[in-house]
Amino acid sequence: MSFLNCIIVDDEYPSIQELSYFIENFSSIKISETFDDSIKALEYVQRNTVNVIFLDINMPKLDGLTFSKVINTLPVKPILVFITAYSEHALEAFEVSAFDYILKPYSQTRIADTLRRLENSAVAKLHIDRITLRKNEKLVVLDANDIYYCEAHKHEVNVYTKDEHFIVNSSISDFHKKLKQDSFFRCHRSYIVNIDKITEIIPWFNNTYMLKLKGLDAEIPVSRQNIPLFKKLMGI
Repeated sequence: MSFLNCIIVDDEYPSIQELSYFIENFSSIKISETFDDSIKALEYVQRNTVNVIFLDINMPKLDGLTFSKVINTLPVKPILVFITAYSEHALEAFEVSAFDYILKPYSQTRIADTLRRLENSAVAKLHIDRITLRKNEKLVVLDANDIYYCEAHKHEVNVYTKDEHFIVNSSISDFHKKLKQDSFFRCHRSYIVNIDKITEIIPWFNNTYMLKLKGLDAEIPVSRQNIPLFKKLMGI
């Protein structure tokens, strides 16, 4: 059973053929489409659900790094795997949260390792509806959707349900990765909010918002830089 679908974006047809061979023979990942035009690929991603993008950096019209920055503004971001003949862009690739950076010519062992890790990531996401948090000396297993919001405090994250409060030794960025990206929105550098729990969106200073959540008195800020994506996510 395939948990993931992908597209390949590369302006070299032999490279597309070779990568397609590895994906089809060493994984259960489904290839939905291939593109030699990055603009057409971007249009496709904006209209369709894509789990993984294998993306060449040196593309005409729209290069891979610029492409990835557009992708990272989507409410649900596909996994990016860069494929390139050049090593000098590796740092930039990981700055845009690339899953991997694979050099051409392809190595069967290297590709197989990346495909295995992608599939393991997909299996892990099947269990993302449950999350285990520590409270005192106990481990408590929660339905992730019971989390209302999270707040960063120094090197910890305060996790709030309707009736309970947990403290997690983690950065807020790392904790956010454990949650469903289509349900939990990083609305502020110090806050994550469960968008299913929002009941009121209150206009605030400097064209920002404060959020009221179902059954809670707390108000959660949306930072100014996150307003455009929040509006898109909420259909405002």
